[in-house]
Amino acid sequence: MGELGITWYDVLGVLPGATVEQVQYQHDAKARLLRPELVAGAPSPVVLAASRAREILGAAQRVLADPANRARYDETVGIRRRGGGLSPPASLPSQRELERRDVDSIAGDVGLEMLGALLMLGDWMTPPPRMPRRVAVPDVRGLFYSVCLEITGKLGFRLNPVRLTEHPMPVDGLVVGQSPLPAVQARRGSELTVQVWHPRARDAGRESFQQ
Repeated sequence: MGELGITWYDVLGVLPGATVEQVQYQHDAKARLLRPELVAGAPSPVVLAASRAREILGAAQRVLADPANRARYDETVGIRRRGGGLSPPASLPSQRELERRDVDSIAGDVGLEMLGALLMLGDWMTPPPRMPRRVAVPDVRGLFYSVCLEITGKLGFRLNPVRLTEHPMPVDGLVVGQSPLPAVQARRGSELTVQVWHPRARDAGRESFQQ
């Protein structure tokens, strides 16, 4: 989507033309990294971020895996023209242009506060004709690191990841903390530090137990 904003497709890492099977596969692959047994014993920020991540992934899955919801979503945000056919990328509007009734209908029982914060990323990532020198820091907690990297790059932040897990699994990490905090006005090009959590590798866990 270039600089045009984040969508549920971005959250799951699929293209607008992805099949339902591909959507479900990506959802399940990410959700497996958030299983309770992998998060058990983690600090409270990790538990909270994992809970938020599950809600975000669930909302994306409910929209994109259901043909009716997906068609309405694609048309609402300008990915697909009425009557079929993908729209040119330049036609994608800001996510804030979604009407509240559309948010309620396509998101199901997702908490509106969480969903609203996610959709606001679209506005933060859709620059006006003249780029402001300072922008509001988005709330990236509960997003996977690859998605966070894309968002912050579009906003012009320099991302400074801090890995929290020793002997991590070789998988995409989960952002569980950030500095500056969300909504703070920061200069473009400034540094955004994020704390990234990974599940521990199973072999490392067994070694620790044996010691």
